Amino acid sequence: MSDENKDTAGSKEPGEGGGAQGRVIGTPSPARDRTLLAQDDISAPAGVGEELDEASAKRAERVVATFFLLAFAASVAFIAYYIGWSGRNGGMHGVARTRESNYWLGGLMALSFLALAAGVTIWVRRLMTSKPIVQERHNLQADEETRAAFTRDFLEGASDSGLTKRPLLRRTLLLAAAPLGLAPLVLLRDLGPLPEKRLRSTYWGDAVKKAQAQGKKGVRLVVDGTNKPLRVSDFSSPGGMITVLPEGIEEHVPEDQVLTQNAKAVTILINVPENEFKPAKGRENWHINGIVAYSKVCTHVGCPAALYEQTTHHILCPCHQSTFDATDAAKVVFGPAARPLPQLPLAVEDGYIVATSDYHEPIGPSFWERG
Repeated sequence: MSDENKDTAGSKEPGEGGGAQGRVIGTPSPARDRTLLAQDDISAPAGVGEELDEASAKRAERVVATFFLLAFAASVAFIAYYIGWSGRNGGMHGVARTRESNYWLGGLMALSFLALAAGVTIWVRRLMTSKPIVQERHNLQADEETRAAFTRDFLEGASDSGLTKRPLLRRTLLLAAAPLGLAPLVLLRDLGPLPEKRLRSTYWGDAVKKAQAQGKKGVRLVVDGTNKPLRVSDFSSPGGMITVLPEGIEEHVPEDQVLTQNAKAVTILINVPENEFKPAKGRENWHINGIVAYSKVCTHVGCPAALYEQTTHHILCPCHQSTFDATDAAKVVFGPAARPLPQLPLAVEDGYIVATSDYHEPIGPSFWERG
């Protein structure tokens, strides 16, 4: 195609030839003449190099300050509701009003962030002048002239932002941000205190003492969920695993402490082939023909170590893949756990599997203070 034909094709008039309307290549887009925001709108940006209208700026400043004050109020309300509500109706861990708590706490925090974001957005759009900035490529080492230029540009930018000459905005912004910085510290309260020495014993110890006071060898193991006492004959097949608890825990423990005591005492009972079992020194009589009991609470971060692989005899915690060898005192063979699962001493009485004492070491994660 000749240059003349190219020029002709490139300068086709809009609508010519019945085709779609076009424009001459290289000409400005007509969209530049259209604006999405009205010039008198509060969120419309100032023009490039354009001086701010002080009356409009004052109005925008008041609106921004209002949003910052709203953010501050919502943050304070979040903290007040959290502290006030958690002190009644059973605390933050109650089930009945958890939904109400989530609605209020989530709504107040969302309102705080939205108000803060809206205020900052209007500040940038209406109170900062838009000036083109050209970044030059040069050596990393700056000379005195460059440092002076940077200082001058920084001070000029601070002045253009209005942060230095508009104290109302500066103060309300700091006021709105302060509670947001304190909120995470308040939430740490919900993590609760360290268990300290409370994990050094479980209900197994109390139950064994009560049983021995009645002339028994120990407390019977019951199946979790059915509370059925477990006979040796009920658990005679190698490769099985079941979750057990001490008998009588729900009858003798106050109702508000049952869940806590269950969580501490929960135990896994595993039938390992006796010829593959390697009892630890001093624990030769802690198993019943390969039937062994370990704490179900993983020693990494406390997740339930509830998976058992029959061919390898490995106990697996699904949270972080800590793996324990059931044939060798539940020693760690893989994963982040730092110590074995505590073992529960077992015996047989009248055909039932019984525990003869509490765990001899604290259950639970190693990072907890265990006294």
